[in-house]
Amino acid sequence: MVYLPTVLFALGEGAVIPLIPVIAANMGADIAAAALVASALVVGQLCGNLPAGWAVARIGERFTMVIAGTISLVAVGAMLLAPALAVFAACVFLLGFCAAAFGLARHAFMTTRVPLAFRARALALLGGSFRLGIFVGPFVTAALLQIFISEQASIWFFLACLAVLIILVLFGPDPEKTVMPAPARETAALSEDTGEPVSGPIRLPRSDRRAGVFQTMWQYRGVLGRLGLAAASLSALRSTRQALLPLWGISLGLDAQTIALVVGVSGAIDFALFYASGQVMDRFGRLWAAMPAMLLMGAGFFALAFTHDGDAAVLWFGMLAAVLGVGNGLSSGILMTLGADSAPQQNPAAFLGSWRTLTDAGGASAPLIVAGVTAIASLPVAAAVIGVIGFLGAWGFVRWIPRTGSDSER
Repeated sequence: MVYLPTVLFALGEGAVIPLIPVIAANMGADIAAAALVASALVVGQLCGNLPAGWAVARIGERFTMVIAGTISLVAVGAMLLAPALAVFAACVFLLGFCAAAFGLARHAFMTTRVPLAFRARALALLGGSFRLGIFVGPFVTAALLQIFISEQASIWFFLACLAVLIILVLFGPDPEKTVMPAPARETAALSEDTGEPVSGPIRLPRSDRRAGVFQTMWQYRGVLGRLGLAAASLSALRSTRQALLPLWGISLGLDAQTIALVVGVSGAIDFALFYASGQVMDRFGRLWAAMPAMLLMGAGFFALAFTHDGDAAVLWFGMLAAVLGVGNGLSSGILMTLGADSAPQQNPAAFLGSWRTLTDAGGASAPLIVAGVTAIASLPVAAAVIGVIGFLGAWGFVRWIPRTGSDSER
């Protein structure tokens, strides 16, 4: 009941995401317009975080997921009947909006229910559940296209996943009732952020429990403005990996199969390491997952910038794509874990809405940075810029990441 709904949603979403530009193109969109339609998913998710925080705080995680699943069902169904490209883009935006609500609801549940001792492993497993769906979804799409020779088959598959998800959440055992909240003494929330690393748990005042979204943003502006920006830089590196690797392969003149193989291997390495990330965070501290991940990805992008015109450019492309996969895998669950550590234990949803908005903004801005720097200079320069952002983000984590017991002992 905790992880299966996430797998179902991610599996259906992973099956549909690769087809969004294809369907948009079939409806008459050019390449730029198709890319714009595809980006509506990220924009919807970015816009949905704050309303999702409000909804979870008012009606709870379970009903938020049921409502988000139902609206997603309508949005995905409307994709089948969309008469125009604008309607299809609106459906994609609405799907991203609901994905934000669904993700935040489960994040808030894990924040309040999972003890600090194994919080990182639990959230890494939640991130791994999402990765599993996104990783397997395109293979499901390929199989469905082979059988039915129609993009609509994947949309019907997503509808089936959503129907099962709604029934499961609505009629299955309610984890909110069967799993008691973790004791407040086990939290590591930041009630008064001074910018200094902290050690051990900090209790929150009772007045925090019913703070609204904007009040929470103002109250926690310190941690959001410092640790949140470091987390946004990690999200930017993750998003860049997905956008830049295919572009790099194209710039090297590689065919689609080779590019897909390189990206697929990088994604497989990323998926294989998700639970190891949780183990590292719980056993050694959050910093020991965040900093190596940022340094590996920063160094990977920076090194990639100097290999484009070399004789072994293709070999370096494959090797550094694997390095980026390792770095991303080591960071699995870190953004959710840091958000859970920093959130008020009694009412985390409002803070998590702000946190996820900030990190999603980092992810959404990265492709724009890559496109802008590439237009002004070149793709290798864009890779170098992202590498520098990675190094700055690593410094930010070292400076401002909350220290739990394992970190403090070091």
